[in-house]
Amino acid sequence: MNVTVWNEYRHEKESDAVAGVYPEGIHAQIAGFLNEHDVTTATLDEDQHGLSDEVLEETDVLVWWGHKAHDEVSDEIAEKVCRRVWEGMGLVVLHSAHFSKPFKLLMGTSCDLKWREANEKERLWVVDPSHPIAAGLGEYFELPEEEMYGEHFDIPMPDELIMLSWFEGGEVFRSACTFKRGNGKIFYFRPGHETHPTYYDENVQKVIRNGVNWVGSPKGVRHYYGNYEPLEEIKGNHND
Repeated sequence: MNVTVWNEYRHEKESDAVAGVYPEGIHAQIAGFLNEHDVTTATLDEDQHGLSDEVLEETDVLVWWGHKAHDEVSDEIAEKVCRRVWEGMGLVVLHSAHFSKPFKLLMGTSCDLKWREANEKERLWVVDPSHPIAAGLGEYFELPEEEMYGEHFDIPMPDELIMLSWFEGGEVFRSACTFKRGNGKIFYFRPGHETHPTYYDENVQKVIRNGVNWVGSPKGVRHYYGNYEPLEEIKGNHND
């Protein structure tokens, strides 16, 4: 598959702490463990945010990480991403990209939540062990330090809930959810705060690889809308 990993790439350039964790950028780290596919990267400050019509048309799966510059993504590009999802492009939304323009457009809600930066343990429980995104995982896995996200998470009811997180401070969170929009599939996965080495964790990498494969899996025939010619000959006026 053709996979495009998109990242703001701002924290890594502005913070020594983040650069120390991801010296080549979060996008480069993610692209590195998705190398079974044809992977390219794109960042906010590139022309058209690196997401030209040609790039989006050739992308089977788009992986999105954003945090501090959601408003700098152009409305036009966000709408083009949504259209490609409706057409069948897979979308993997990571961590604070719950507030990204494309995800909020596709969800139709505020996508707001509780949060706290306290370097606390996160335990991710697999609540749908038969789902392909959970393949290869145990009953749960833990991250020693992460940012807390807590309910209520203002999203539509997920089509599937795969993992539920518990945090050391007591909160829980729907941390791995899937949605379908048009012909496209969406996977939201919570972990990935920029100051923690989350994307080096083997279980996190496994989930993201599984998620990419799931959202990029074969889909049905693309449907077309609007005025439509009849399949059969229409004889006479059936209102007589």
